[in-house]
Amino acid sequence: MGERALYGAVEAGGTKFVCAAGYGPCEIPREYRAVIATTTPAATLAGVVEFFERVGRVAGPFAGIGVGAFGPLDIDRCSATWGCILKTPKLGWSGVSLRTPLERFNCPITVDTDVNAAALAEARLGAGTDVDSLVYVTVGTGIGGGVVLHGRTVGGMLHPEMGHIRIRRHAQDGNFSGLCPFHGECLEGLASGPAVLARWGGRLDSFPDGHPALAIIGDYLGQLAATVALMLSPQRIVFGGGVISGRLLPLIRAAAERELGGYLPVTERGGGFERLIVSAGLADQAGIMGAMLLAGA
Repeated sequence: MGERALYGAVEAGGTKFVCAAGYGPCEIPREYRAVIATTTPAATLAGVVEFFERVGRVAGPFAGIGVGAFGPLDIDRCSATWGCILKTPKLGWSGVSLRTPLERFNCPITVDTDVNAAALAEARLGAGTDVDSLVYVTVGTGIGGGVVLHGRTVGGMLHPEMGHIRIRRHAQDGNFSGLCPFHGECLEGLASGPAVLARWGGRLDSFPDGHPALAIIGDYLGQLAATVALMLSPQRIVFGGGVISGRLLPLIRAAAERELGGYLPVTERGGGFERLIVSAGLADQAGIMGAMLLAGA
């Protein structure tokens, strides 16, 4: 029997890069993990390369490396800037290639968004193993969405940018201008963690039952879920990220049901909104597990 294939994975975030190597998304040895602070591109990516070089000296060559990264990101393999971060407010990172430093390992490189990677992991290993189509939404410092149809992530001219759609303002939330530097009061500008903090001075999970923030954010995310259901018709919509809590999910479901107004056969064929809209099954491991799947593991 030959040696088992070794794969590498990177979850590239705005505050840290999580690196891992292993033989599958559920077979990552503890010693083959590292966390690198996101500082300058040169220093951060040098740390990533050093990690894979160190593992490679011990475990052998890589069969593939997958990268799930913050965006916006060029995921078009036919593009001259494939694997590069596009225009981003993250200082110094616009135009940086995440692919080029990894080419020295002489293996296939796959680059996709962090939310697409997490969506892939949830579809294959988490909250969507019983369906063929899934949308994953993360709500934290920003808001992003990833799509998996029949086992593959979805992208086109760019990747899905669900956090930047326009939504209808809640009646009790008319005076906040929004935090998005591009669109002001888009979904991310109104419902992300920083937007909650700017309005109410705390985290959503710290507020008591009945606090208006819960109803407002639940309504906004319910609008997103209804829009996703109408446009993509997924069998499962998975919510994750630091803003999502057990108290918020029923409010999201109720708002989505109000928005849809009985138009879709959710209750008849979809098993109800409790099966359509669910919380993430893999918690904070979805990103790195998804990157491992992108690598081909």
